[in-house]
Amino acid sequence: MVSSIGTASARTRRRGGLRRHEAIEGWLFVAPIMLGLLVFTYGPTLASFVMSLMRWDGLTPPSFVGLDNYVTLLTSDDVYGRSLANTAYFAVGSVPLSMLFGLGMALLVNQKVPGVTLFRALFFLPVVTSSVAIGLVWAWMFSSYYGVINGVLNLVGIPSLPWLGSVAWAMPAVIIVSIWYRVGYDMVLFLAGLQGIPEQLYEAAKIDGANNWQLFRHVTLPLLSPTTFFILIISVIGSFQVFNIIYVMTKGGPGYATSVYIYYLYQTAFQHFKMGYGSAMAFVLFVLLAGLTLIQWKAASRWVFYR
Repeated sequence: MVSSIGTASARTRRRGGLRRHEAIEGWLFVAPIMLGLLVFTYGPTLASFVMSLMRWDGLTPPSFVGLDNYVTLLTSDDVYGRSLANTAYFAVGSVPLSMLFGLGMALLVNQKVPGVTLFRALFFLPVVTSSVAIGLVWAWMFSSYYGVINGVLNLVGIPSLPWLGSVAWAMPAVIIVSIWYRVGYDMVLFLAGLQGIPEQLYEAAKIDGANNWQLFRHVTLPLLSPTTFFILIISVIGSFQVFNIIYVMTKGGPGYATSVYIYYLYQTAFQHFKMGYGSAMAFVLFVLLAGLTLIQWKAASRWVFYR
């Protein structure tokens, strides 16, 4: 009896030691990731928040100002309000059209025809091209004097437009470039969603007499809704972070016509050396994007269907 109790106690100790050993191994495996997050993500984020409560030009010692940066930002900075409005304009103009064209292209390249892989690669090519190179080429194409786009317009009897030099036309030009640059990425995601829809559902709907539009409306769109939701989330976030194309093509001009949120943040922090004020702008953007994402997440239950 005593021997059996001792044996059971030894087994228990061995199990406990094995669990501790496995726990230590598990922590050792995740330690590099945790250390990386602490050093490169959470640490800088915390430092940035502390900096948003300071007034600092990057050279002299910082001085604590509390919430003054946030108050100034939200109540008396007219350029900040303009940049926020420009960003909303850019998002509303680029996100729906990019998603619509991406879905259309995905439907086209989802066909089983010879050479379709080549078309997929060509449509996706802008996504892997340098955004700086894209901005330079499109800036030349939009030139008021020797640009290709105005040349084509003149051939059909439309007078030249001062694209990047006009307050009215600069943002539409940037939106056109952004759509061209991003639509291939949306296409690939939609294509993955389309290829994940079981063929049996289309066959069953055809047996019931559904035409092509009814197949698209009642089979493709509902089953593609999770992919659409994902693309919508990342597209909205990406539209509020646009920078490279703006910097290369317009530098926020003419005036403040294309000065979007991130570009104004860059000017504030790294050209005007208002590091604390720029950090406050970054945290307001974080809260804004978190709020927009939460709203979209709550609304998703009404139109997103999971199989």
